[in-house]
Amino acid sequence: MRTAYMHNAADDNDLFALVKQDNELAYTELYNRYWQKLYFVAHKHLKSDPESREIVQEVFFTLWEKRQSLVIGSFPAYVAAMARYAVYVTLARKKRQAEKISEETLQKQALPATLADILDNKWMLERITELSAALPDKCRLVFVKNKLLDQSLAQVATDLGISQKTAEAHLTKALKIMRDKLGDAAIFLLL
Repeated sequence: MRTAYMHNAADDNDLFALVKQDNELAYTELYNRYWQKLYFVAHKHLKSDPESREIVQEVFFTLWEKRQSLVIGSFPAYVAAMARYAVYVTLARKKRQAEKISEETLQKQALPATLADILDNKWMLERITELSAALPDKCRLVFVKNKLLDQSLAQVATDLGISQKTAEAHLTKALKIMRDKLGDAAIFLLL
């Protein structure tokens, strides 16, 4: 009883010195003092009870596992920094996972659903390439750069040394020719 009371009144750094000597009561006292504070730090950023609890457990597990080798000047600052670092690692991991899921979703959406779609798209691309080759030079350059290479009209105009209005006129002419040759349904691919 007297030992527990001594631990309650001890300074955090003194308690950690006892933890380094394998004193489990000192470790429990530090855990009880800091569990809620570290949980609050983690939950403020993660907004997740299970993840916040896991971070607090990870901090205290690491403290116990590395107790012999740790040199801590200020226990409160040290454990707060450990918790913040664990939060940042968790947020970075979640961001990478979200980006990976988003990328996989985009790849799945970008893939044609059937072999017939692949063949239709291949035929359409061949037809567009064939028709664009027959366009007048400036029309062809504006069309290819804007619609096939996805450059803005402003960029195309700058590259070709013409005004944006002239680039728009060439594109309008090219799209009209394509529409006449491919039909209205296919022109949606060129929008």
